[in-house]
Amino acid sequence: MRKSTTAGAALFAASAAFFYLGAEPPAAYKPKRINKAIELLEAGQPIYYTGGHGGYEEGKKMAQTWADYINYEMEHGALDFTALRDFMRGLADAGPTKSGHRTPAVIVTLPVLGVDEAHMKANFWVVQQAVACGIHGVLLCHARSPEAVRVFVESVRYPNAKPVPGLGEGMLGNGSQGFASRIWGITAAEYMKKADPWPLNPEGEFLLGLKIEDKYALANAEKVAAVPGIGFAEWGPGDMGISLKLPDGHGANESLHPEMRAARAKVLAACKRSKIAFLNTVRPNDVEEMIKEGVMVGSGGQEAAEKGRKHTKRAMPW
Repeated sequence: MRKSTTAGAALFAASAAFFYLGAEPPAAYKPKRINKAIELLEAGQPIYYTGGHGGYEEGKKMAQTWADYINYEMEHGALDFTALRDFMRGLADAGPTKSGHRTPAVIVTLPVLGVDEAHMKANFWVVQQAVACGIHGVLLCHARSPEAVRVFVESVRYPNAKPVPGLGEGMLGNGSQGFASRIWGITAAEYMKKADPWPLNPEGEFLLGLKIEDKYALANAEKVAAVPGIGFAEWGPGDMGISLKLPDGHGANESLHPEMRAARAKVLAACKRSKIAFLNTVRPNDVEEMIKEGVMVGSGGQEAAEKGRKHTKRAMPW
């Protein structure tokens, strides 16, 4: 069973990302979704992110970020859910964004790794704690096992969510909706309907990603990318280089070691096959080329993002 919905399939089919409407931002843009990143991807627009950390004051400072989403790092940083809650409160208090969204989207990396099913089952509570902070998605590191990825997706779904072949019952519990719904600016009942992965659920507001970033994950790239509920993936060149014993083998695309280039190509192909977005570094001198190749999630800074947005004639303000 494919995980792509009609909306999700339309997004990536036939390289639809290269055709856009409108050149100038409207005078008063009205958001269509809570998750700004999903709204853009659903419209065929690439998204761009920046890093984030800290608590309330850091959240306030980042509320008007140029980025579409903030990658809040807790894989190697402190696993501090109190700080994360404060960060989300800061974003909400200093919002909305220029696009009218209550906050930028926030996607969190965690020290829970997708190495195998047993590890994920023992640690899914960490994912749930992060979701309860009012975030908009999670990026699972070292996604080696499709069974682990399945548990990862189940951990951010409510038990009464629509059943999906290939997935078990959701594991989110009552009470998780309280703080998160207030951050999103909706009722608890509304949150429980929207707290589901997109594009698996067309109305879902969670964006789940995978780091296919070592030789074991690479061997299973097609399988992990095909798990229903995943919205994007990356190839993690830093960790991939260490895993392939090529710690200096990454850099600009044109200077990649052949093994690294092959790894990147395999992950990109897996993303295209499963109709999910591919994440890669974009630079001012190559962002247009990267978009044409199929990159839909870009890291690399504001200058590259602004050039990419102009290239795709983006209508949503930033």
